[in-house]
Amino acid sequence: MKNIYKLISAFSLLVLFTACNGTKMCVAPQTDLPAYYDDGFRDSLSMADLEWWQFYGDSTLCGFIRKALDNNKDILMASKRVEESRLLLSSGKKDMLPQISANIYASHESNDYDGNNASVDPELGVKFTMSWEADLWKRLSWNNRKNEAQYIASIEDKRAMDMIVVAEVADTYFRLLALDSELDIVRQTLVTRGESLHQAKIRFEGGLTSEMVYRQAQVEYTSTASLIPALEEKIALMENSLLLLMGEPAGQKIERQKTMLTEVVVGQRKIGVPSDLLTRRPDLRAAEMRLRASLADVGITYADRFPRFTINLTGGVENDRLANLIRSPFSYVIGALTGPVFDFGKRKKKYEASIAAYDRARIGYEKSVLTAFKEVNDAKISYNSARETAQLKTELRNAAMEYVKLAKIQYAGGTSLYLDVLDAQRRYFDAQIALSNTVRDEYLSLVRLYKSLGGGCSISAISRESSPSSL
Repeated sequence: MKNIYKLISAFSLLVLFTACNGTKMCVAPQTDLPAYYDDGFRDSLSMADLEWWQFYGDSTLCGFIRKALDNNKDILMASKRVEESRLLLSSGKKDMLPQISANIYASHESNDYDGNNASVDPELGVKFTMSWEADLWKRLSWNNRKNEAQYIASIEDKRAMDMIVVAEVADTYFRLLALDSELDIVRQTLVTRGESLHQAKIRFEGGLTSEMVYRQAQVEYTSTASLIPALEEKIALMENSLLLLMGEPAGQKIERQKTMLTEVVVGQRKIGVPSDLLTRRPDLRAAEMRLRASLADVGITYADRFPRFTINLTGGVENDRLANLIRSPFSYVIGALTGPVFDFGKRKKKYEASIAAYDRARIGYEKSVLTAFKEVNDAKISYNSARETAQLKTELRNAAMEYVKLAKIQYAGGTSLYLDVLDAQRRYFDAQIALSNTVRDEYLSLVRLYKSLGGGCSISAISRESSPSSL
């Protein structure tokens, strides 16, 4: 009896000694971000706290975004990946439970040794086996943690895809409105230059001006008209891009209000604090969960170095005749402790390789955090630059408008040439197009800033469960 107690005690000490999951060699990721962005503001609130329908506001744009979130193929594929990961997680949890299998068999063995009379040995049987593996070294537990991390990562990937699609729809929509505005400017200018061409022709035919003035007016009119086909092509292609995002066939006309983009009138856009990125941006959350999965792999490969203890319970009936089958019950129990004795260091190398894979994932996660911080700063710089440029372009457009008025007055008074009027009109046209494009860039930079901060996706309860420091 004492020997049995000693054996049990020794086995218990072995369990406690090897209970370490082997992840102590894994270093936690370093995500040392500044406390605040370098913009002079210290507000913890962020525009990304607003839902996308609150942030954008435009009812037409919001309608397009809703269609995209419902029908976009990339989002639908991401949803299926979530379902796949959920089922794998559920399947992995079942490994912790006993597995029951059944075997119904019939055999007919005939033997004739050394030319003697043949002997016949028939056998019929029904067997049920219950097998259960004790999770001594937490291999099954680590596998469940890995599956759970991959499942959460798939959820975050889906949220990241939502965020990307929301931004892409908004980006495409504002580009489309800018093209509409540019086309309107060109058509309005074409009408004005058509009138100028008509007047120049009358004056030329009446002998009041030279042919050069008439031909210059004709050149200006034709050059403006030549811009329309290219713009209509760009609009059609942009509509197709928007239709693809919404999961609809190309070639359809998109109904929208033909409104010109105006300068974004906003105060200081709040961007919060850098640490918010770790919990708000779903792509960073997905990277964190994959890091957790790599950590679980370390635990799994460490546990694989130790024996597995399984218990098998088999019971059933067995006989050589079907009539006596149910009268022949049997059962037996087997407990087995199996493990590697000498594998030339194969499992140890796998364990060390899993640590290296974790370190690679950790460095990748740290890079993702730095990249996200860079994206916010880049978007902030672009947005501030676009706002400043839009203000200057507005002043340029207004000055060009006054230039046209003065040129016409002086030409009518005979103090300047008609070429001066054409030059003023050309500058005004260029200033209108430049302002439209600059305002477009202001909208696009605002979209990028909202996206870089993690705006455009709802924060799920799963996303708040843990932080990188808990690794």
